[in-house]
Amino acid sequence: MKRAEPSSIQRRAIRVIQTSKNPLFLFALTAEELLQVAEVSRVSRDSSGRLLGYQRPEVKRHVRSITEYLNGDEVLFPNSIILALSSSVIFKQVRGPRVDDGRAEAGSLVIPLPKPGQPKPAWIVDGQQRALALSQCRKQDLLVPVNAFIADEVDLQRDQFLRVNNTKPLPRGLITELLPEVSTLLPPNLAARRAPAALCDLLSRDPESPFRNLIRRSSMEAASRKSAVVADTAVVKMIQDSLSALTGCLFPFRNIASGETDFDSVRKSLLLYWTAVKETFPDAWGLPPSRSRLMHGAGISAMGRLMDKVMSNIDIRAARAPKLVRAELQRVRPVCRWTEGQWEDLGISWNQVQNTPQHIRLLSNVLLRAYTNNRRTAA
Repeated sequence: MKRAEPSSIQRRAIRVIQTSKNPLFLFALTAEELLQVAEVSRVSRDSSGRLLGYQRPEVKRHVRSITEYLNGDEVLFPNSIILALSSSVIFKQVRGPRVDDGRAEAGSLVIPLPKPGQPKPAWIVDGQQRALALSQCRKQDLLVPVNAFIADEVDLQRDQFLRVNNTKPLPRGLITELLPEVSTLLPPNLAARRAPAALCDLLSRDPESPFRNLIRRSSMEAASRKSAVVADTAVVKMIQDSLSALTGCLFPFRNIASGETDFDSVRKSLLLYWTAVKETFPDAWGLPPSRSRLMHGAGISAMGRLMDKVMSNIDIRAARAPKLVRAELQRVRPVCRWTEGQWEDLGISWNQVQNTPQHIRLLSNVLLRAYTNNRRTAA
C-alpha cells in the first residue's frame, strides 16, 4: 500500500509574546521544508496599478556565492530566515507543568502543506537570497533557523520588510515604491520620505501627468522599463527637497505639526510646472538621459530648484496659471543645452553634466541666475 503524503509539518517551537495579535515563533526547518511552505512575494503591480508584494528581484551572484558555501564540507549557517505565517498555522502548547520562565512558551507548530495550486502558508520577509541558495544547494536536509510571526496582512509584511532592511543596502527605488503602501509608524528617516514617494507614485500613474509611464519603478515589467527614462529616486528627491526647505514652493502645503500634506495642492503645483517644462522643451522631454540631460538626475534636480523660484510667483488656482508658468520658463530657455551644444556659463558640453552635488549646484545656479536676470530686465 502506498504511504499517504503528510498534510503538514510539525516542528518544536518557542512562542514569544511581544504582541498578542502577532506572536513570534522560533524554530527550525530543513532547506527542503522551507521552500515547501514559504514563497517569495516579489514586488509587482496588477492591471489596475495596485502594488503587489514587497521583495526585490533575485541577486544571482549573491545567491551563487551562498550556494557554493552551502555545498562545502563544513557548513555553519546561523543566519535565520524571517517568515510571515498565515493564520492557518497552529501553535500547540506543551501539556503538563510549565517549565518556561514566563517570557516564552514551549510547544509545537503545525504548518499545513499546500496542495497543488494552493498558496503556501508562509512568505519570506527577510532572507530571500539565502532561501533561494538553500533551494539550490545539495544539502536539502540542512536545518535552518527560522523566526516567524503570524500576519495575513501584506501591509504588516511590507512594514517588517522595510524595517529589517532599513540598515541594509536595499535598492532605493524599491523603498521608494513600497513606502506609500505602508500605513504603520515608520522610523523618522523613512517617514520623511513617505509623502514624496506617494507623490512620485501619483506622477507616474496620473493620466494628466507629463511623467506618466516615464518614471522607472521596481515593479515594472522589462518591456515597460525601456520607455521609463526617469529614475524614481530623482523625482522623490526633487519633491522631498521642495517639501522640506523653507524656500520650497511645496513647503506651504505641508503641516509640520501634524505631519499632514495637502496632496491636492501639491499635485496641482507639480502638474502645472512640469507640464510647462515638457511644453517648453518638447525636443528634450521623454528621451533617455544619455540623449537628454533634462531627463537626467541632474536635470530633474536643477529644474526642481528652479520650480521653487518660479512657482512662488504663481497662483495655482488661477485660470491663467499654465500660461504664466510657460512664460516664466521662457526666461531660462535661451541658456539651456539639454540635448546638444555647450553650457556657456559652465564651460562643459551638454552630455558632460553628471548627477553629482557639484554639477547639480552649478547647473541650478546657471538656471536661477538666468531666470532672475531676465525677470529684472523685463521689470
